[in-house]
Amino acid sequence: MTLQLIEVDEALKLRDQGALMVDVRSPSEFAQETIPGAINIPLLNDEERARVGTCYKQKGRMEARLLGLQFVSPRIPAMVSQLLCQKHTDRTPAVVFCWRGGLRSEAAATLFALAGISVRRLRGGHKAFRDYVRDFLDRGEWGRLLVLRGLTGVGKTALLKRLVQKGVPILDLEGIACHRGSAFGGLNQPPQPTQKYFEALLWDRLRNIPPGSWAVSEGESRNIGKLLLPERLYASLQEETSLWIKASVDFRVRTILREYAPLLEEKEALTAPIQSLRRRLGGDAVDQLLQLVKEEHWEELVRRLIVDYYDPLYRHTLPERRIEVEVEPEDEGMQRLRLALDRVLAEKVSEPAR
Repeated sequence: MTLQLIEVDEALKLRDQGALMVDVRSPSEFAQETIPGAINIPLLNDEERARVGTCYKQKGRMEARLLGLQFVSPRIPAMVSQLLCQKHTDRTPAVVFCWRGGLRSEAAATLFALAGISVRRLRGGHKAFRDYVRDFLDRGEWGRLLVLRGLTGVGKTALLKRLVQKGVPILDLEGIACHRGSAFGGLNQPPQPTQKYFEALLWDRLRNIPPGSWAVSEGESRNIGKLLLPERLYASLQEETSLWIKASVDFRVRTILREYAPLLEEKEALTAPIQSLRRRLGGDAVDQLLQLVKEEHWEELVRRLIVDYYDPLYRHTLPERRIEVEVEPEDEGMQRLRLALDRVLAEKVSEPAR
């Protein structure tokens, strides 16, 4: 049986047309990184993969293949059923891949084809996709990124959400990274993706912001939690005139209390981030903050964090090239932001990041 091998470009075109991407690597490999939107139908689970690898080293290729066949054979009907349940259209084939496009994807694709399912194999496997993503991020060939910046609590994330509601394209870096980018940024968030999967998710968003178009993003440091922004993307965020969002401390306190309201019932979750500030604020200041948590003096806690920690830490980030946007009251602030966006868009289009 001849199985059609396709290159990454063709595989991703099929993906955009609704083709199901099927990752047949082990669950732990899939959890680390995959093609966004792919499903996992593992040919071997983690333990089985390890045992086959050991067998290959100790007894050779044929013995390892026979052992793998023993593991896979009882699961073939379930694997086919899983694919049929999730493949919602016959208009496009399923695209099967493993790590390097080798024996695992060949075996799985053969099984699916024998069951009458239209399949393609990704030449080079997930590694080929990973190389494709790295090349894309290194080239930096995407549209303009108009950047919202401002001190903690001015409501940049809320502004992005309101822009989305009005049909404005955005790049939500914190949403992709599952982190709000501060000492408290991981609270009430799902686990962060791995660096490689983060980059795959960035590719999936940035490819929809092609050269000649634009999107609005929140300004970030190069690190978002444990993740690192790719160099070209970080450069893109630095080269545009910034929209510097301004608001009073009272407004910022209210914004943070509103955004973090679910966490105020979980005092233990606040303890570790506050403890991490001892080196910067000193032991006495941190002890006072912990006492405010214990006594549930939330407004005073947030105000102290803004004035004593966040503002001194981030005030130096005030960009030289900026348009200041006052966002109080909120409805008028949104109008001012739209005018500021129009003003930035009227500037000369920046060259891609070098």
